[in-house]
Amino acid sequence: EETPTDDELVRILQEGQHDLLFKRSRVLITEAVIEASQSLAAVLLCSIGDDSVDKVAAAKHGVLVINDPVSNGRSVAELIISEIISASRRIVEAVNETSENVWNKDNNLRFEVKGKKLGILGMGKIGRQVARLGQAMGMKVLFHDTDEVALEVGTALDYTPVSSIGELFKISDILTVHVSAEDAQGHSNQDLVTAEHFAAMGEKTGLSPKVFLNMARGFLYPPEVLLHAVREGHVNSAFVDVFPDEPRQSSGGKWHNPYEGERRIRSTPHIGAATLEAQPRIARYVARTTQQFNASGALRDCVYMPKANISVSPAISKHVLAVVHADTRGTKKAVDDALYRAGVSNLQSAHVDFPRFGIAYDLSAIDQPLNTEQLDSLVEDAIQLTGAQDAIRSIRMITRA
Repeated sequence: EETPTDDELVRILQEGQHDLLFKRSRVLITEAVIEASQSLAAVLLCSIGDDSVDKVAAAKHGVLVINDPVSNGRSVAELIISEIISASRRIVEAVNETSENVWNKDNNLRFEVKGKKLGILGMGKIGRQVARLGQAMGMKVLFHDTDEVALEVGTALDYTPVSSIGELFKISDILTVHVSAEDAQGHSNQDLVTAEHFAAMGEKTGLSPKVFLNMARGFLYPPEVLLHAVREGHVNSAFVDVFPDEPRQSSGGKWHNPYEGERRIRSTPHIGAATLEAQPRIARYVARTTQQFNASGALRDCVYMPKANISVSPAISKHVLAVVHADTRGTKKAVDDALYRAGVSNLQSAHVDFPRFGIAYDLSAIDQPLNTEQLDSLVEDAIQLTGAQDAIRSIRMITRA
């Protein structure tokens, strides 16, 4: 089926008042989409990337945004390794020449990867897989990351940390990018890579493959910056799988390649995770996430704070109160007071704040469910305690059969 337009998606949600929205396509999840269903509890992304979702609007409406940060890693890493070898050995040129009856058996700018410096910008889950495979082929792994945990893990794995992006470009023979839409501090990574970074790659003396690969985000640099770097000889060849503008459809969509005509920049249509193995893994992972979320409100891989996974034990009770509320003083008290007044026992609870988005998520495993009147009272108490009409963003009273 074709990907729905923004208006079609709004209409579908308005008519169905769906609780969950699963997203695979390039369609944007805007505030209009989020507002379309009053019942919407979560947007589940069948991918890592979350930059096509208006997360501020989602948080405002109490909608959780959940991704899958693990299932496509191997497929992306293997694609990177295959392209590193292809670029280093100039395989694409050789195939093109022989297909045109040209026999050109030379070693000009053809390299082994063993002993080459592999620079990884972003030592996350995919970056670590690329590092492991690169190291297995005898490459010297360098990396740059601003996340303290990633820096610590990468160093512990005996990869060499580099203090700046410019330095990483300067000393790497091959550089691959694996950053998310935002850095560890929540700042956009748009235009993270500059013309000066590419120029630094061209400063190396001696023979070097000077290969650049981007399987991460299409907006990390303007395409003309990479084009200039290749044409000036700062970069010998590049592989790019992501673009600033991509069609919504998986195939057949109208599209203009910003690197059209430059044969040293090899473009692929965002196929990093497009393998027969990755897609079923993603489906299973998201299905498990959904099952846990529906059964007990358990939350994993929420993009508001990816490492803050919380849950209560389903074995304790079949009744769970799940509340998304403002992180202002008094809202948590309103939840606790509502349970006390209702005469229910809070058997186990879990709580996490998402300070960047001004909300928190609260789970309470209780011995009996709250009725509609009690839930309404909870909302009113939160408004009175905080003075904010949106103190409670969403409530789910979960009761398993």
